[in-house]
Amino acid sequence: MDAHPQLQSGARRHPGAAAAALAMLVAAACSGALATPSVPVARPAPRALPTSNGHVVRNDRTAQPLHEQVLLLLRSDDSVVPARPPVHPLHTIYNREAIVPPMCYTRTEGQHNPCYVCHQDEVVGRPNTMNDGELQRAYSFSELGTRNRWHNLFEDRSARAAAISDDEILAWVEQDNYSELAPRLRKAGFKGYVPDLAKLHLAAEAFDEEGFARDGSHWVAFNYKPVPSTFWPTNGATDDVMIRLPEPYRTTTGGHYSRDIYKANLALLEANIKGLSSITVRAVDERAIGEDLNGDGELGVIDRITRVGRYVGAARDHLSLAHLYPLDTEFLHSVRYLGLDAQGGVHVPRRMKELRYMRKRFMLTLPQLHEAYLQEAYAKDDGQLPGYVDRGQHGLDNEMGWVITGFIENRAGRLRWNSFEENLFCMGCHTSIGSTIDNVFSFARKVDGAAGWGYIDLRGMPDAPNVGEQRGEIATYLERAGGGGEFRSNPEMQARFFTDGALDPAKLAMARDVYDLIAPSRERAMLLNKAYRLIVEDQDYIHGRDATVVAPVNVYDAIDNEQTPTLPGERTHRWDIRLDWSAAR
Repeated sequence: MDAHPQLQSGARRHPGAAAAALAMLVAAACSGALATPSVPVARPAPRALPTSNGHVVRNDRTAQPLHEQVLLLLRSDDSVVPARPPVHPLHTIYNREAIVPPMCYTRTEGQHNPCYVCHQDEVVGRPNTMNDGELQRAYSFSELGTRNRWHNLFEDRSARAAAISDDEILAWVEQDNYSELAPRLRKAGFKGYVPDLAKLHLAAEAFDEEGFARDGSHWVAFNYKPVPSTFWPTNGATDDVMIRLPEPYRTTTGGHYSRDIYKANLALLEANIKGLSSITVRAVDERAIGEDLNGDGELGVIDRITRVGRYVGAARDHLSLAHLYPLDTEFLHSVRYLGLDAQGGVHVPRRMKELRYMRKRFMLTLPQLHEAYLQEAYAKDDGQLPGYVDRGQHGLDNEMGWVITGFIENRAGRLRWNSFEENLFCMGCHTSIGSTIDNVFSFARKVDGAAGWGYIDLRGMPDAPNVGEQRGEIATYLERAGGGGEFRSNPEMQARFFTDGALDPAKLAMARDVYDLIAPSRERAMLLNKAYRLIVEDQDYIHGRDATVVAPVNVYDAIDNEQTPTLPGERTHRWDIRLDWSAAR
């Protein structure tokens, strides 16, 4: 284990008596209470701090703030591992509450509720006990968080976007910026995750009909429904997600690779995460596994597994905890621009905005997870700012088992490793919200069973309702949120599905599938691509990465926890992240 406790960046901890006493001494020393009044304290002269790439930043109070100096470096540095000032990363952060995403500053105005998708109370039997459903009913920001620091939301990019030609942006989004990433990282001696899925820029072409990567890397793509509404194409991005289970879950007890075992364990994991008693699977040969998985007393080729209690193959003795992923499970998530074909249809293009990676490097027991969620709640109540264990080039540790890192475009569009603050942005959603299952969104939203293995495809996908609901999830969200996104700033969705501000069932009924519901027009896709291209040019992701052209009107620049209008109880909702595919029309 390569943990470095001394690099713990503001981690939410509750000191014991000794630690508290030490903290008091340190605070007193820093305030001068322990200094001898007659002896002046010498202050070092401001000094230049060279970064690893030879750039220089100033460490004095008259210079630009360190976060501004970091932005200047990012705008000029073409390295795949950008230069970082040799100071503790916390000193370079602009927004210590970067884990609070921009949509949390939306105006609910007592009636519009997009908040329920993230903030939910505990579902009995699941390890997520964040219990933050009250955040649908009340703003509960830290003092720092009351001011909206996502300044990119308020920037008018219309003139700059108009200066980018359609041909230019179309060529941009279809350029491959993925293939060179791994060689550049290896050349730089990068110690963290180096992408190892060949030809991922080709999207669906990198996988076979069952979702398995054609390069033999054991990554498997699955078809899932994007979470409302940030990842809806109509709001600026396409994406895909792949999963990889560790070697014991894809090999025999003798250590030999078996696709049948891997398929069975993937299905068993899906059943475990979703709480299913049985699950369909694409043609698995029980004879290769040596176990009767459908309970018919014979070994043969099956398409349904009914014995879901434990894994098979070399992982047959591994502990299976309800609603938790096994140790060393990996997820790979590419966030991309909006590709456009000759007919104006939207597809997943070659260019990636981001490549995100998370790995379960530590296994916590259920009591340990419960304690971790309690600590999160205590820290919030105590007004502590968020922090996570810094695992260096491996990423940030959410202290619930997952280590998270990623890559984002530099000014020239080449993928590079995230800055510390850019990575911090990802941590809140994968740590401290109540709706996820084991801190993960996508897999619980996979099309059930055999039909859900393969590259993401929204065409033909029905608007399945969430578990426990009757109406399609997207239709429900549009009504509850009052628009086609958290900010209610998508005029195309308003015109397409609303009449006089109310959701129009007749308009909604014209949509054939999820693609029809959440894909933008060619014109809107072009504009969103251009808007994001400008954020890439500015390299100021720390001020927000939403592809907005003009400032959304339904966003607060500041929140008053006591005075800002909130939602009444009848406008709040219980919601399950899982989908009832059996009830989909």
